[in-house]
Amino acid sequence: MPFVMLDELKQFEPVPGFRGRFVHSDHMTLADWTITAGAALPVHAHPHEQITRVLAGEFAFTLNGETRSMGPGAVVVIPPNATHTGKAITNCRVIDTFYPVREDYRDKTAHSTR
Repeated sequence: MPFVMLDELKQFEPVPGFRGRFVHSDHMTLADWTITAGAALPVHAHPHEQITRVLAGEFAFTLNGETRSMGPGAVVVIPPNATHTGKAITNCRVIDTFYPVREDYRDKTAHSTR
């Protein structure tokens, strides 16, 4: 189904403090995150392209060793295999878009347009 209500989807918490709801198409994944202040992502990289947009709060994002404080409206474009990490300075709401689809998240979440 092409129309989705995010609030009706099951949350998945892959890292403590990062609770997400996921929508998967045939080629992309959208992640809607609610992040608790102080929660941090481990340094990681993946083969997916990723675009991150902060909707609310303050998030410190590090990409290839460069750290920026991101607030509402800020966007970072993460190339495939780029090392990155982040930490919520305040409670945050963040949207991630991944290409190709995050198969590692698809099997743990409820909604797919397939």
